Amino acid sequence: MLYQQTPDKKLLNFNSRVHVNHEMARPVFQANLNFFFNQLYNPLQSLVIICIGTDRSTGDSLGPLIGSRLKELNTNDSVFIYGTLDDPVHAVNLDETIERIHFQHPEAFIIAIDACLGHSDSVGYVCIKEGALKPGTGVNKNLPTIGDLQIVGIVNVGGFMEYLVLQNTRLSLVMKMAHLISDSLALEIQHLALYQNSANNLSKLNLTNITTDNWDLLEESERF
Repeated sequence: MLYQQTPDKKLLNFNSRVHVNHEMARPVFQANLNFFFNQLYNPLQSLVIICIGTDRSTGDSLGPLIGSRLKELNTNDSVFIYGTLDDPVHAVNLDETIERIHFQHPEAFIIAIDACLGHSDSVGYVCIKEGALKPGTGVNKNLPTIGDLQIVGIVNVGGFMEYLVLQNTRLSLVMKMAHLISDSLALEIQHLALYQNSANNLSKLNLTNITTDNWDLLEESERF
């Protein structure tokens, strides 16, 4: 994966989405995610992934499921994951969590993930979009925004009895979305680790060359 930022970001104004049951869902979502990473993210930044939701509701468990899976897959020390099945980030502790993230990772690039409700013909779509996520809109809650990049999964139909709808969302759909998003993010994190290791090795190599050159110059000056 190449990490390069270009001045043309017109495509970032659009919502890139794919249906989780589409036969090409994984490569399409991976390509979309890779595109946004390349355009927006500096790989020398630390990366924070905040997965919003609760394990007490089937439809709203998308975020914690992704967070738990990423915790298992992640071995990169520069990637920090908030929101798991054991320690979820939800409406009650979201403010506190956001404050902690901004305090502990002030320069980090933040990816925010959440489930949402939508039109009947949109259910099953996973969407990526530049900009901050505003959680709670599907259940008419006014919660703080968070993130530089947002990923949402449309898990059910909105517009009426939202809490009951979330409770009666099919777990099968949520699990498919969770695997698609977490596996794709895990691959990006692996690529990030390779890039960072290469950058560190190059930096060490340059430092070694500079030190050697300086030593050669010192020896040459001592001859005269």
